[in-house]
Amino acid sequence: MKKTLSTTALAAIVALGAGSAALAEIRIGASISATGPAAFLGDPEAKTLELLVEELNAAGGIDGENLRLVMYDDGGDPNRARTFATRLIEDDEVVAIIGGTTTGTTMSILAVAEDAEVPFISLAGAIEIIDPVRPYTFKTPHTDRMACQKIFEDIQARGFTRVGMISGTDGFGASMQAQCKQVIGDYGIELVADETYNPTDADMTAQLTKIRNTAGIEAIVNPGFGQGPSIVTRNYKQLAIDLPFYQSHGVASDGFIELAGADAAEGIRLPGTALLVANLLAEDDPQKPVVDAYKTAYESHTNSSVGTFGGYAHDAFLILTEALGRADATDPASIRDEIEATEGLAGTTGIYTFTPEDHLGLDLSAFRMLEIRDGAWTLVD
Repeated sequence: MKKTLSTTALAAIVALGAGSAALAEIRIGASISATGPAAFLGDPEAKTLELLVEELNAAGGIDGENLRLVMYDDGGDPNRARTFATRLIEDDEVVAIIGGTTTGTTMSILAVAEDAEVPFISLAGAIEIIDPVRPYTFKTPHTDRMACQKIFEDIQARGFTRVGMISGTDGFGASMQAQCKQVIGDYGIELVADETYNPTDADMTAQLTKIRNTAGIEAIVNPGFGQGPSIVTRNYKQLAIDLPFYQSHGVASDGFIELAGADAAEGIRLPGTALLVANLLAEDDPQKPVVDAYKTAYESHTNSSVGTFGGYAHDAFLILTEALGRADATDPASIRDEIEATEGLAGTTGIYTFTPEDHLGLDLSAFRMLEIRDGAWTLVD
């Protein structure tokens, strides 16, 4: 008998005591970049998954049976991620995989998961993960295309029409740069300067100077993630550039403000999630209960601030365990079908409704336009 579970994270954990047929153990897998250059993303993701599994099992598991998490640290290496995905499926016999901290590791994992027909929920942002739609692959973060649209929507609302971009050449930055170029014309905005930097670059003043000196430029957009955007932000401040500056959701965390410096980051806008402004959400906001529950649990468990990237793992776990609770069996095909049937599920990132044509399940309303003020996140009116 199928059972629909509650739509908040901790309530879901408590409610998962009934649903699917009893099993000796339900194994789920994860390949996360807990170390390496993407550790600032992967470390909170790994901690989140460990926390939620612990909470779920303490509350009785799924139909009285424990959930076992088999997790590997791929260090951000796509080849290791591919190896671990194969091991999870062939040796560990997991029924689903969460992970792919970066686009590169995600693409490696999904190739293995799709071939084996095992559900996979990615934690990376690039649009090519779910476009075109692949039967067994889903993801929780907004796409880079959506981030471009949200940024240009705000730039348009402010009456600006001439924009410069400075983009990282990493997988995320290059993908978002391409997506921004595809949609910028839809907003009546012209790209008048286009510069790039390598992830290992320690100074981007030359590129920013070229952008600043471009005639008629009115705003700057920085597609990128990792330390690069923090360096760009410091250089932007050092050059005293007096133009609106937009970052991407790839740096939507307190860590970005710390790396860039609150003074340099002052006034920067970016599209982010409700999790970053939990204290500013209206009481009737449908995401508030799940955001508050996750924030409280994570910060109590880790003694560190909650962030967007751990939220991606939270939502993937919520989607998967809700599907397990509804499934008639824990075979991968049944789980896949129930993931795709997810409707109106409030997570920390947005409210998910999947369809056969949409394995992201979010629209632009899931993004909140945020601005950094006095070293903290604020909502743009």
